[in-house]
Amino acid sequence: MAADRPIIGVDERVPVAKAIPLGIQHFMSMFGSTVLVPFLTGLSPSLAIMCSGIGTILYLLVTRGKIPSYLGSSFAFITPIAMVASSQGVGAVGGALIVTGLVYVAVAGIIKVAGTGWLDFILPAPVVAPVIVVIGLGLSATAVKMAFFNGGYDSGAPFSYEGFAVAALTLAVSVVFSTCFKGFWSTIPVLVGVLVGYAASCMLGLVDFQPIAEAAWIGLPTLTAPTFDLGAIILIAPVAIVIIIEHIGHLLVVGEVVGKNYNDMLPRSLLGDGLSTMVSGFLGGTPTTTYAENIGVMSATRVYSTQIFWYAGGIAFIVGGFCPKIEAIINSIPTSVMGGVSLLLFGLIASNGLRMLVSNRVDFSKARNLMLVSAILVVGVGMETAGIKIPVGAYEIPGMATSAIVGVILNLCLPKDTVADKTYPAGEAGGDVPVKTQE
Repeated sequence: MAADRPIIGVDERVPVAKAIPLGIQHFMSMFGSTVLVPFLTGLSPSLAIMCSGIGTILYLLVTRGKIPSYLGSSFAFITPIAMVASSQGVGAVGGALIVTGLVYVAVAGIIKVAGTGWLDFILPAPVVAPVIVVIGLGLSATAVKMAFFNGGYDSGAPFSYEGFAVAALTLAVSVVFSTCFKGFWSTIPVLVGVLVGYAASCMLGLVDFQPIAEAAWIGLPTLTAPTFDLGAIILIAPVAIVIIIEHIGHLLVVGEVVGKNYNDMLPRSLLGDGLSTMVSGFLGGTPTTTYAENIGVMSATRVYSTQIFWYAGGIAFIVGGFCPKIEAIINSIPTSVMGGVSLLLFGLIASNGLRMLVSNRVDFSKARNLMLVSAILVVGVGMETAGIKIPVGAYEIPGMATSAIVGVILNLCLPKDTVADKTYPAGEAGGDVPVKTQE
């Protein structure tokens, strides 16, 4: 069973024969989201994949291989990048992303000087844990749309019975291999689920083989040199603040999953993300950020070795930069298959937030903790699942960032000892009164 499966730690190594399929599993988990961003913004999908590989490797170098994370295309930049790409070209986007990366670097430097002690003060467990839940559940609507409507819900597509069947099969296989198998097979449940789901999709006629046949085996993506336009920079660079909030949240999730405190590594982590985004800007790719999908994979497999992410990054670099045929094969995987996997991965992220509440023994008999967790969950999950973002000039603040901001503000403003806590001490409020039994 999964509970009996040993944990492969961050610094441990696995044989190459096992590391390669584990790396492919991480690669496939991020693939759908990473190529979606360039499709929506008019950038190159191949280049986005290649840049995600380069960015992940660069991140691992900067963090000295201590933090297991994969960097893929960031969704927070979609609106401003689409606006700049359509009006000023991809080069202007690249220049703005270089400046955006410098914002990351600057913030990393400030945190390095100021220290990270403030994290424990403004981000205690009653704030961090529900934000982690929001990260997982906020993506639930996307997973359901992918699984039930084969990704076409937003365009008014009808319920897809074939897609739903494939998604259910993919989910079931992933769960079974994760919980009922031992040894190596229990470490690649997502990969096995995708392969079985893809095979079923082929039999149901859901796979279009034409793009695969037309794709070349060897090819190079089109690189675009950056140009620097003040208007584009003003439009894109400030989004970095939203990503920094998201980045801190993801780093805390990774720490919770692997059982490590990465607060002291935050400057290096932000620096790695910033340098990755700058490289993408120089090449004409998409901005990068740490990916929740890959955190979910770690939670499902209990394989935390950063060695695997070197393989995942290398695979992305080769596929995106030099092999259009393999990219076409992976791109032919129906959305429902990835939706079935996402149902599991996003749920695991939310579950880690709940686990943090339990492991930190957050006392819900205190009104302060109840208010913090309740406000964060309702604001974050509500905004994310409804697709609501707060417009601020040319920018939009997503639900995850908004819920984190709400949590931080409430945590700083609410008194430690509330009137409700003094009126109803722990275990004495309403139905919480313990019942004494006769001996």
